[in-house]
Amino acid sequence: MHLTLHLTRACNLRCDYCYAPPETDPGMCFAVGQQALEFGAKLTSGSCGIVFFGGEPLLHTDLVRRLVHEGRQLKEQGRATFHWKITTNGLLLDDAFLDFSLEHDILISISVDGIREAHDRHRHLAGGAPSFDFVLPKMRRLLAVRPYCSLLMVVNPDTACYLAESTAFLLNEGCRYLVVSPNYAGAWTDADLAELQRQYEQLAELYIEWTLAGRKFYFSPFDVKLASHIQGEQAKCGRCELGQRQISVDPEGFLYPCVQFTTAGPKSRWCIGHVTTGLDEELRANLYAESQREKQPCCNCAIRHRCQNSCGCLNWQTTGRIDRVSGFLCRHEQMLLRIADRVGETLYQKGCNSFLQKHYDPAYPLLSLLEDTLMT
Repeated sequence: MHLTLHLTRACNLRCDYCYAPPETDPGMCFAVGQQALEFGAKLTSGSCGIVFFGGEPLLHTDLVRRLVHEGRQLKEQGRATFHWKITTNGLLLDDAFLDFSLEHDILISISVDGIREAHDRHRHLAGGAPSFDFVLPKMRRLLAVRPYCSLLMVVNPDTACYLAESTAFLLNEGCRYLVVSPNYAGAWTDADLAELQRQYEQLAELYIEWTLAGRKFYFSPFDVKLASHIQGEQAKCGRCELGQRQISVDPEGFLYPCVQFTTAGPKSRWCIGHVTTGLDEELRANLYAESQREKQPCCNCAIRHRCQNSCGCLNWQTTGRIDRVSGFLCRHEQMLLRIADRVGETLYQKGCNSFLQKHYDPAYPLLSLLEDTLMT
Protein backbone atom coordinates (compact mmCIF):
# COMPACT_ATOMS: atom_id res chain seq x y z
CA MET A 1 0.00 0.00 0.00
CA HIS A 2 1.19 3.52 -0.70
CA LEU A 3 -0.17 7.00 -0.14
CA THR A 4 0.14 9.72 -2.77
CA LEU A 5 0.40 13.10 -1.07
CA HIS A 6 -0.81 15.97 -3.27
CA LEU A 7 1.20 18.88 -1.96
CA THR A 8 -0.94 21.34 -3.94
CA ARG A 9 -4.41 20.97 -5.41
CA ALA A 10 -3.22 21.79 -8.93
CA CYS A 11 -2.70 18.60 -10.93
CA ASN A 12 0.30 18.07 -13.22
CA LEU A 13 -0.85 14.86 -14.88
CA ARG A 14 -1.20 16.53 -18.26
CA CYS A 15 -0.65 20.24 -17.75
CA ASP A 16 2.20 22.61 -18.50
CA TYR A 17 4.97 23.38 -16.07
CA CYS A 18 4.65 26.13 -13.52
CA TYR A 19 7.04 27.73 -11.06
CA ALA A 20 4.57 28.60 -8.34
CA PRO A 21 1.17 27.41 -7.18
CA PRO A 22 -1.79 29.79 -7.41
CA GLU A 23 -2.00 32.27 -4.55
CA THR A 24 -5.35 30.77 -3.58
CA ASP A 25 -3.74 27.33 -3.18
CA PRO A 26 -1.32 27.41 -0.24
CA GLY A 27 -0.74 23.67 -0.44
CA MET A 28 -0.53 20.99 2.20
CA CYS A 29 0.57 22.07 5.65
CA PHE A 30 2.93 20.05 7.82
CA ALA A 31 0.17 19.07 10.25
CA VAL A 32 -1.86 17.39 7.48
CA GLY A 33 1.25 15.68 6.12
CA GLN A 34 2.09 14.45 9.61
CA GLN A 35 -1.45 13.10 10.02
CA ALA A 36 -1.09 11.36 6.65
CA LEU A 37 2.03 9.56 7.88
CA GLU A 38 0.20 8.53 11.06
CA PHE A 39 -2.68 7.26 8.92
CA GLY A 40 -0.27 5.34 6.68
CA ALA A 41 1.42 3.75 9.69
CA LYS A 42 -1.96 2.47 10.95
CA LEU A 43 -3.20 1.41 7.51
CA THR A 44 -0.29 -0.86 6.65
CA SER A 45 1.43 -3.66 8.47
CA GLY A 46 4.61 -1.77 9.23
CA SER A 47 5.58 -0.70 5.68
CA CYS A 48 4.09 2.19 3.73
CA GLY A 49 5.08 3.89 0.49
CA ILE A 50 4.77 7.68 0.33
CA VAL A 51 4.68 9.43 -3.05
CA PHE A 52 5.07 13.20 -3.13
CA PHE A 53 2.95 14.53 -5.97
CA GLY A 54 1.87 17.89 -7.34
CA GLY A 55 1.24 20.24 -8.89
CA GLU A 56 5.00 20.36 -8.64
CA PRO A 57 6.20 18.88 -5.32
CA LEU A 58 9.68 20.41 -5.50
CA LEU A 59 8.03 23.78 -4.90
CA HIS A 60 7.64 22.44 -1.34
CA THR A 61 11.04 20.90 -0.57
CA ASP A 62 10.95 22.18 3.02
CA LEU A 63 7.73 20.24 3.61
CA VAL A 64 9.16 17.15 1.92
CA ARG A 65 12.26 17.29 4.11
CA ARG A 66 10.21 17.74 7.31
CA LEU A 67 7.94 14.82 6.46
CA VAL A 68 10.87 12.54 5.63
CA HIS A 69 12.46 13.37 8.98
CA GLU A 70 9.08 12.79 10.66
CA GLY A 71 8.90 9.40 8.97
CA ARG A 72 12.35 8.54 10.27
CA GLN A 73 11.23 9.32 13.81
CA LEU A 74 8.19 7.06 13.41
CA LYS A 75 10.52 4.31 12.21
CA GLU A 76 12.81 4.80 15.23
CA GLN A 77 9.73 4.43 17.43
CA GLY A 78 8.96 1.11 15.73
CA ARG A 79 5.68 2.44 14.32
CA ALA A 80 6.30 2.07 10.59
CA THR A 81 8.89 1.99 7.84
CA PHE A 82 8.32 4.41 4.99
CA HIS A 83 9.53 4.16 1.41
CA TRP A 84 9.74 7.48 -0.41
CA LYS A 85 9.18 8.56 -4.00
CA ILE A 86 8.67 11.90 -5.69
CA THR A 87 7.25 12.67 -9.14
CA THR A 88 8.59 15.91 -10.60
CA ASN A 89 8.79 17.89 -13.82
CA GLY A 90 12.49 18.33 -13.02
CA LEU A 91 12.77 22.10 -13.30
CA LEU A 92 13.63 22.65 -9.63
CA LEU A 93 15.72 19.51 -9.18
CA ASP A 94 19.11 20.56 -7.81
CA ASP A 95 22.17 18.94 -6.27
CA ALA A 96 21.00 19.73 -2.74
CA PHE A 97 17.80 17.74 -3.19
CA LEU A 98 19.61 14.98 -5.07
CA ASP A 99 21.98 14.61 -2.12
CA PHE A 100 19.01 14.55 0.25
CA SER A 101 17.29 11.89 -1.88
CA LEU A 102 20.38 9.69 -1.84
CA GLU A 103 20.79 10.09 1.92
CA HIS A 104 17.17 9.09 2.59
CA ASP A 105 16.68 6.71 -0.35
CA ILE A 106 14.00 8.78 -2.08
CA LEU A 107 13.22 7.49 -5.55
CA ILE A 108 12.71 10.21 -8.15
CA SER A 109 10.54 10.00 -11.25
CA ILE A 110 10.90 12.77 -13.80
CA SER A 111 8.57 13.69 -16.67
CA VAL A 112 10.35 13.95 -20.02
CA ASP A 113 8.36 13.54 -23.22
CA GLY A 114 11.30 12.61 -25.45
CA ILE A 115 13.13 14.62 -28.08
CA ARG A 116 12.89 18.41 -28.19
CA GLU A 117 10.05 18.47 -30.73
CA ALA A 118 7.90 16.14 -28.63
CA HIS A 119 8.70 17.56 -25.20
CA ASP A 120 8.28 21.22 -26.10
CA ARG A 121 4.93 20.66 -27.78
CA HIS A 122 3.13 20.55 -24.43
CA ARG A 123 5.72 21.17 -21.70
CA HIS A 124 6.21 24.90 -21.26
CA LEU A 125 7.63 27.25 -18.67
CA ALA A 126 5.26 29.53 -16.80
CA GLY A 127 5.72 32.27 -19.39
CA GLY A 128 5.12 29.95 -22.32
CA ALA A 129 8.74 29.35 -23.32
CA PRO A 130 9.88 25.79 -24.21
CA SER A 131 11.35 23.77 -21.34
CA PHE A 132 13.48 21.07 -23.02
CA ASP A 133 16.79 22.91 -22.58
CA PHE A 134 16.03 23.36 -18.88
CA VAL A 135 14.96 19.77 -18.23
CA LEU A 136 17.64 17.92 -20.23
CA PRO A 137 20.58 18.74 -17.91
CA LYS A 138 18.42 17.93 -14.88
CA MET A 139 17.55 14.55 -16.38
CA ARG A 140 21.20 13.82 -17.16
CA ARG A 141 22.28 14.71 -13.65
CA LEU A 142 19.57 12.49 -12.17
CA LEU A 143 20.50 9.55 -14.40
CA ALA A 144 24.15 9.95 -13.39
CA VAL A 145 23.36 9.37 -9.73
CA ARG A 146 20.17 7.30 -10.11
CA PRO A 147 20.53 5.16 -13.26
CA TYR A 148 17.39 3.17 -12.40
CA CYS A 149 15.17 6.19 -11.84
CA SER A 150 12.01 6.15 -13.93
CA LEU A 151 11.38 8.57 -16.76
CA LEU A 152 7.72 9.27 -17.52
CA MET A 153 6.74 10.03 -21.11
CA VAL A 154 3.25 11.14 -22.13
CA VAL A 155 2.33 10.62 -25.80
CA ASN A 156 -0.26 12.98 -27.26
CA PRO A 157 -1.95 12.67 -30.65
CA ASP A 158 0.28 15.40 -32.08
CA THR A 159 3.49 13.86 -30.68
CA ALA A 160 2.84 10.21 -31.53
CA CYS A 161 5.01 10.58 -34.64
CA TYR A 162 8.06 11.11 -32.40
CA LEU A 163 7.53 8.08 -30.14
CA ALA A 164 10.16 5.69 -31.52
CA GLU A 165 12.77 8.44 -31.92
CA SER A 166 12.02 9.78 -28.44
CA THR A 167 12.31 6.33 -26.85
CA ALA A 168 15.64 5.66 -28.54
CA PHE A 169 16.87 9.10 -27.49
CA LEU A 170 16.03 8.58 -23.82
CA LEU A 171 17.52 5.08 -23.69
CA ASN A 172 20.68 6.35 -25.39
CA GLU A 173 20.85 9.08 -22.76
CA GLY A 174 21.18 6.33 -20.15
CA CYS A 175 17.58 5.75 -19.12
CA ARG A 176 16.94 2.16 -18.07
CA TYR A 177 13.37 2.47 -16.84
CA LEU A 178 10.98 4.22 -19.20
CA VAL A 179 7.23 4.42 -18.59
CA VAL A 180 5.33 5.51 -21.69
CA SER A 181 1.65 6.36 -21.51
CA PRO A 182 -0.64 7.79 -24.16
CA ASN A 183 -2.84 10.70 -23.17
CA TYR A 184 -6.00 8.61 -23.03
CA ALA A 185 -8.15 11.73 -22.83
CA GLY A 186 -6.61 13.20 -25.98
CA ALA A 187 -8.57 13.77 -29.19
CA TRP A 188 -7.22 10.71 -31.03
CA THR A 189 -8.26 10.34 -34.65
CA ASP A 190 -7.99 7.26 -36.87
CA ALA A 191 -4.91 8.82 -38.49
CA ASP A 192 -3.31 9.41 -35.07
CA LEU A 193 -3.94 5.78 -34.07
CA ALA A 194 -2.44 4.58 -37.35
CA GLU A 195 0.66 6.67 -36.66
CA LEU A 196 0.87 5.34 -33.10
CA GLN A 197 0.72 1.80 -34.46
CA ARG A 198 3.56 2.55 -36.89
CA GLN A 199 5.63 3.88 -34.02
CA TYR A 200 4.94 0.82 -31.85
CA GLU A 201 5.95 -1.43 -34.74
CA GLN A 202 9.21 0.47 -35.14
CA LEU A 203 9.78 0.12 -31.40
CA ALA A 204 9.08 -3.60 -31.63
CA GLU A 205 12.00 -3.99 -34.01
CA LEU A 206 14.20 -1.85 -31.80
CA TYR A 207 13.14 -3.77 -28.68
CA ILE A 208 14.15 -7.03 -30.35
CA GLU A 209 17.45 -5.55 -31.54
CA TRP A 210 18.32 -4.08 -28.15
CA THR A 211 17.38 -7.24 -26.26
CA LEU A 212 19.39 -9.52 -28.58
CA ALA A 213 22.35 -7.21 -27.96
CA GLY A 214 21.99 -7.81 -24.20
CA ARG A 215 20.99 -4.27 -23.47
CA LYS A 216 19.32 -3.71 -20.08
CA PHE A 217 16.15 -1.64 -20.06
CA TYR A 218 12.53 -1.66 -18.97
CA PHE A 219 10.03 -0.29 -21.46
CA SER A 220 6.44 0.06 -20.46
CA PRO A 221 4.05 -0.67 -22.10
CA PHE A 222 5.75 -3.61 -23.88
CA ASP A 223 7.19 -5.19 -20.74
CA VAL A 224 3.87 -4.91 -18.90
CA LYS A 225 2.05 -6.71 -21.70
CA LEU A 226 4.73 -9.38 -22.00
CA ALA A 227 4.47 -10.04 -18.26
CA SER A 228 0.69 -10.31 -18.54
CA HIS A 229 1.15 -13.28 -20.88
CA ILE A 230 4.16 -14.92 -19.24
CA GLN A 231 3.06 -14.57 -15.63
CA GLY A 232 -0.69 -14.56 -16.18
CA GLU A 233 -2.91 -13.33 -13.35
CA GLN A 234 0.08 -13.18 -11.00
CA ALA A 235 1.51 -10.27 -12.99
CA LYS A 236 -1.64 -8.16 -12.60
CA CYS A 237 -0.41 -6.73 -16.00
CA GLY A 238 -0.50 -3.21 -14.63
CA ARG A 239 -4.21 -3.50 -13.99
CA CYS A 240 -5.83 -0.97 -11.70
CA GLU A 241 -7.09 -2.03 -8.29
CA LEU A 242 -8.99 1.13 -7.48
CA GLY A 243 -8.31 2.23 -3.91
CA GLN A 244 -6.74 -1.09 -2.93
CA ARG A 245 -3.02 -0.53 -3.44
CA GLN A 246 -2.92 3.27 -3.55
CA ILE A 247 -4.77 6.02 -1.70
CA SER A 248 -4.46 9.69 -2.66
CA VAL A 249 -4.41 12.42 -0.02
CA ASP A 250 -5.38 15.95 -1.03
CA PRO A 251 -3.86 19.06 0.62
CA GLU A 252 -6.64 19.15 3.24
CA GLY A 253 -6.19 15.49 4.14
CA PHE A 254 -9.22 14.04 2.35
CA LEU A 255 -8.76 10.56 0.86
CA TYR A 256 -9.49 9.35 -2.68
CA PRO A 257 -8.96 6.01 -4.48
CA CYS A 258 -6.63 7.45 -7.16
CA VAL A 259 -4.77 10.61 -8.18
CA GLN A 260 -7.39 11.33 -10.85
CA PHE A 261 -10.13 12.01 -8.31
CA THR A 262 -8.59 14.51 -5.89
CA THR A 263 -9.79 17.53 -7.89
CA ALA A 264 -13.40 16.32 -7.50
CA GLY A 265 -13.43 17.58 -3.90
CA PRO A 266 -14.51 16.18 -0.52
CA LYS A 267 -18.25 16.46 -1.30
CA SER A 268 -17.95 14.15 -4.30
CA ARG A 269 -18.73 10.43 -4.27
CA TRP A 270 -15.01 9.80 -4.79
CA CYS A 271 -13.97 11.01 -1.33
CA ILE A 272 -13.50 7.90 0.81
CA GLY A 273 -12.36 9.37 4.11
CA HIS A 274 -9.91 11.68 5.85
CA VAL A 275 -6.50 11.12 7.42
CA THR A 276 -7.89 11.97 10.86
CA THR A 277 -10.96 9.73 10.70
CA GLY A 278 -9.75 6.93 8.45
CA LEU A 279 -11.31 5.20 5.46
CA ASP A 280 -14.96 4.61 4.74
CA GLU A 281 -14.35 0.94 4.01
CA GLU A 282 -17.82 0.32 2.63
CA LEU A 283 -17.54 3.16 0.13
CA ARG A 284 -14.02 2.07 -0.78
CA ALA A 285 -15.18 -1.50 -1.41
CA ASN A 286 -18.19 -0.37 -3.43
CA LEU A 287 -16.10 1.81 -5.74
CA TYR A 288 -13.64 -1.03 -6.30
CA ALA A 289 -16.44 -3.49 -7.06
CA GLU A 290 -18.01 -1.00 -9.48
CA SER A 291 -14.71 -0.54 -11.32
CA GLN A 292 -14.16 -4.31 -11.60
CA ARG A 293 -17.64 -5.09 -12.87
CA GLU A 294 -17.61 -6.85 -16.27
CA LYS A 295 -18.09 -4.27 -19.01
CA GLN A 296 -20.62 -5.20 -21.66
CA PRO A 297 -18.33 -4.68 -24.70
CA CYS A 298 -15.59 -6.71 -22.97
CA CYS A 299 -17.55 -9.83 -21.98
CA ASN A 300 -16.49 -11.95 -24.95
CA CYS A 301 -13.12 -10.31 -25.60
CA ALA A 302 -10.18 -12.73 -25.55
CA ILE A 303 -7.80 -10.17 -24.02
CA ARG A 304 -10.11 -8.69 -21.37
CA HIS A 305 -7.93 -10.05 -18.54
CA ARG A 306 -4.79 -8.51 -20.03
CA CYS A 307 -5.99 -5.00 -20.83
CA GLN A 308 -6.77 -1.92 -18.75
CA ASN A 309 -10.54 -2.13 -19.07
CA SER A 310 -10.75 -2.43 -15.27
CA CYS A 311 -8.83 0.81 -14.65
CA GLY A 312 -11.49 2.90 -12.97
CA CYS A 313 -9.42 6.10 -12.99
CA LEU A 314 -8.71 5.89 -16.73
CA ASN A 315 -12.32 5.07 -17.47
CA TRP A 316 -13.51 8.02 -15.40
CA GLN A 317 -11.01 10.35 -17.05
CA THR A 318 -12.15 9.37 -20.55
CA THR A 319 -15.85 8.50 -20.21
CA GLY A 320 -16.95 10.06 -16.93
CA ARG A 321 -17.74 6.63 -15.47
CA ILE A 322 -15.50 4.10 -13.78
CA ASP A 323 -17.40 1.17 -15.32
CA ARG A 324 -17.33 2.31 -18.96
CA VAL A 325 -14.37 1.84 -21.34
CA SER A 326 -13.45 4.43 -23.95
CA GLY A 327 -13.16 3.46 -27.60
CA PHE A 328 -9.57 4.68 -27.71
CA LEU A 329 -8.49 2.52 -24.78
CA CYS A 330 -10.08 -0.55 -26.37
CA ARG A 331 -8.42 -0.01 -29.75
CA HIS A 332 -5.09 0.89 -28.17
CA GLU A 333 -4.98 -2.24 -26.00
CA GLN A 334 -5.81 -4.56 -28.90
CA MET A 335 -3.14 -2.96 -31.08
CA LEU A 336 -0.50 -2.95 -28.35
CA LEU A 337 -1.04 -6.56 -27.28
CA ARG A 338 -0.65 -7.89 -30.81
CA ILE A 339 2.65 -6.08 -31.25
CA ALA A 340 4.04 -6.94 -27.79
CA ASP A 341 3.12 -10.60 -28.18
CA ARG A 342 4.90 -10.73 -31.52
CA VAL A 343 8.01 -9.31 -29.84
CA GLY A 344 7.86 -11.94 -27.10
CA GLU A 345 7.32 -14.78 -29.55
CA THR A 346 10.28 -13.69 -31.67
CA LEU A 347 12.68 -13.42 -28.74
CA TYR A 348 11.48 -16.67 -27.18
CA GLN A 349 11.92 -18.61 -30.42
CA LYS A 350 15.41 -17.19 -30.78
CA GLY A 351 16.23 -18.41 -27.26
CA CYS A 352 17.42 -14.93 -26.33
CA ASN A 353 19.12 -15.33 -22.95
CA SER A 354 18.61 -11.74 -21.79
CA PHE A 355 14.89 -11.96 -22.63
CA LEU A 356 14.48 -15.29 -20.83
CA GLN A 357 16.28 -14.01 -17.74
CA LYS A 358 14.32 -10.77 -17.68
CA HIS A 359 10.89 -12.37 -17.95
CA TYR A 360 11.27 -15.89 -16.56
CA ASP A 361 13.79 -15.57 -13.69
CA PRO A 362 12.18 -14.05 -10.56
CA ALA A 363 15.64 -13.21 -9.22
CA TYR A 364 16.58 -11.19 -12.31
CA PRO A 365 16.01 -7.67 -10.86
CA LEU A 366 18.26 -8.38 -7.87
CA LEU A 367 20.92 -10.20 -9.91
CA SER A 368 20.94 -7.41 -12.49
CA LEU A 369 21.37 -4.76 -9.81
CA LEU A 370 24.22 -6.71 -8.18
CA GLU A 371 25.91 -7.09 -11.55
CA ASP A 372 25.69 -3.38 -12.22
CA THR A 373 26.99 -2.58 -8.73
CA LEU A 374 30.04 -4.82 -9.20
CA MET A 375 30.80 -3.24 -12.55
CA THR A 376 30.83 0.33 -11.22
